[in-house]
Amino acid sequence: MSAFKNPATSTLLDLVKSRRTYYGLKAESPISDDAIQRIVEDSVLHVPSSFNTQTSRVVLLLKDEHKKLWDLTIKVFEGLVAAGHVPKEQFESSTLPKLNAFKAGYGTVLFFVDFESLAAIKEKFAIYADKFDPFATESVAMSQYLVWLALEAEGFGANLQHYTPLIDEEVAKAWDLPASWKLDAQLVFGVPQNPSEPAEKQFQPLESRFKVFGK
Repeated sequence: MSAFKNPATSTLLDLVKSRRTYYGLKAESPISDDAIQRIVEDSVLHVPSSFNTQTSRVVLLLKDEHKKLWDLTIKVFEGLVAAGHVPKEQFESSTLPKLNAFKAGYGTVLFFVDFESLAAIKEKFAIYADKFDPFATESVAMSQYLVWLALEAEGFGANLQHYTPLIDEEVAKAWDLPASWKLDAQLVFGVPQNPSEPAEKQFQPLESRFKVFGK
């Protein structure tokens, strides 16, 4: 068994191994709202970004504001059904139950990227200009993962959703957000309510996904 110098390394890796996706959530919290806010704030401040561009933008929605998001999303889908873009049966049997399950949670973290803020650095480092947008997406993904890990460590379950671009315009209007904030993902969280969730995770052979040289 490999020995780590710092015990915190084992703790961190244990969190990585235990993090899973939970869909059955209750509108309860094992910690204070201030503690949740601190988790999100620390992710905004300390997750790295290329050239320290700090392109991630994050909104924390709790309680009624969280429910407002998923009511808004349901309304958007109802409009898509009415317009013939989504089959009514599919919406009622599949999509609506999922959206109501998200609404039943305690909160949602909205993750955005401000690509417009990259204009100056793209000009300064023109040879890498086409790389900065993907780098920004990688940075916000790290924020999503960090917040997910920390919330699970505190007793929450969570699931990551991607309803962009369907809800982008309505979200921006509802919370008066800058037009340059482009929605990337929604992390839904609450107290897990189903003891049998999640199911056992299956892994592809490590040998086909990892190589080491020089050991």
